[in-house]
Amino acid sequence: MTTVFPAGFHELEPFADWAIHGERARYAKRVASTMEELQAFYDVAFPLLQKGTVYLEQVGIEGIGEQDRNLLWAFCSLVTVAFPVEAWGQPRVPDSGPAGIHAVVEPAV
Repeated sequence: MTTVFPAGFHELEPFADWAIHGERARYAKRVASTMEELQAFYDVAFPLLQKGTVYLEQVGIEGIGEQDRNLLWAFCSLVTVAFPVEAWGQPRVPDSGPAGIHAVVEPAV
């Protein structure tokens, strides 16, 4: 069976669609998602954050494997959904109208 994430992170498999490269794409998924979807992802990913950080610190960025890269991107998505879940209760920034995030430069991973 092929997995999206490295061993030890099987709980994230149902959320493989959150392993998204690029801030714009992560933001687009966030605003297109319901709060129930954001909460479900957050509830599984957040408890794995410390374990994932320790794991990824041992992985070299040069030649990073696909599963490890997916894990990194999933945790980047966790950062993208944290404020909506923890503070706002909605996918968009409150009172922001049609404003959006447009990252000009991102880490090359």
